[in-house]
Amino acid sequence: SQNLMYSSLYKMKPVRGPGIGIQRCLCHGDGLNMVKPKLIEKIEIHPISPSCKNLEVVVTLKNNEGRRCLNTESLFTKFIIDRIAKKTRSAQ
Repeated sequence: SQNLMYSSLYKMKPVRGPGIGIQRCLCHGDGLNMVKPKLIEKIEIHPISPSCKNLEVVVTLKNNEGRRCLNTESLFTKFIIDRIAKKTRSAQ
């Protein structure tokens, strides 16, 4: 399953929040503010869920350079989220 793939690629670090229980987020810390778009192979947006209270944006880099979390507060990441949302709306 997809969750198994994530757990093998990232250290799953359970975090307890007040009244939330165990959190299993992919990203820890702020993440990168920007990645050169030509280096990005794939973008994944993980919405807030019962297993993680944070919106997470993960990019897979080309040439097997791994996966990186983006800072959801950076202008670069907000632009990516907005662009994907517009594409999704226009496709419907």
